[in-house]
Amino acid sequence: MNRFLLHYPFGTMAKEKSKIFQIQCPGCHKVLWIDPVMQQVIRTETGKRKKGSLDELLVQEKKKREGFERKFEATSELQKERKEKAREIFEKALSNIDEKDSE
Repeated sequence: MNRFLLHYPFGTMAKEKSKIFQIQCPGCHKVLWIDPVMQQVIRTETGKRKKGSLDELLVQEKKKREGFERKFEATSELQKERKEKAREIFEKALSNIDEKDSE
């Protein structure tokens, strides 16, 4: 969301350098008014968010929950694999100790 919308109120910047221009973020819809002469932000305005329906919200939450479940399952599987590998290394180390003791 790095693209910003530029609105030049009265012509281009090349003709009128003292004109204040407006930038709107497409993601958060925040609006900035910038003075090119002073090179400063003159005014800001919080963006107006699009209100979604309850159905859209429920679908989003369901997707989030499914994502969490997949992550949990993947983490659980990874933990089982690590535990099994640690067990194998431990048993191998024990067998090496037993062999050294018997010699």
